[in-house]
Amino acid sequence: MRINRILLSTALVVVALVVQVSVLARLHLPGAVPDLLLLTVLGLAMVYGHVGGALVGFGAGLLADLAPPADHAAGRYALVLCVIGYLAGLIKPETGQVRSATGPMVVVVAAALGSTLLYAGVGALVGDTAARHVGLVSLLFTAALYDLLLAPFVVPGIMALARRADNDPLAETNSATRKATDISSGWLSSGTGLRIGGQRGGLGGRKLKSTRSRIARAGRIKGVKRL
Repeated sequence: MRINRILLSTALVVVALVVQVSVLARLHLPGAVPDLLLLTVLGLAMVYGHVGGALVGFGAGLLADLAPPADHAAGRYALVLCVIGYLAGLIKPETGQVRSATGPMVVVVAAALGSTLLYAGVGALVGDTAARHVGLVSLLFTAALYDLLLAPFVVPGIMALARRADNDPLAETNSATRKATDISSGWLSSGTGLRIGGQRGGLGGRKLKSTRSRIARAGRIKGVKRL
């Protein structure tokens, strides 16, 4: 990944994690907690692609696993967000811009459901049965609802920041100027060569014609004298 991508992703992930732990987790909403970290990973993945999304998801999940008050095994949420970031990056638009909000909203709902199921599945493998006591159905419904309500305020802004940081106007200007200079210099050199060649050809033709005319005149004069 580029340096600007790493810096922006790190800053956004840290801010999202701090807001989620210090604000959203203390709202004591019924069911799941709004997953601002998941929405951040989705926004970055839909701009950076599947590889960048997987890397950002793994780093964000690992940070969430190590940050207090985490009460689960380290690497559990990192695996979940790595898979979600990879899958979300697969639907990256070719132009980098989303034409309608329907696609991202569907991705948010699918990611909320998929991350909850994957988190519960990994927890069941390691012996964590908290999802059974809380109720998996209520967790799925509330996770999808909260993330869907929060997504319009988070995902578009993150995608806009990622696209703006990913495009370097100074580098593009320098490359365009360099390309224009190369094209203009090549055009001038080729044009000069053609002009010089044409002038040389014209001068050579004129000299040849004048020499031939002189020889012809000399021959005519000699012939006249002979007669």
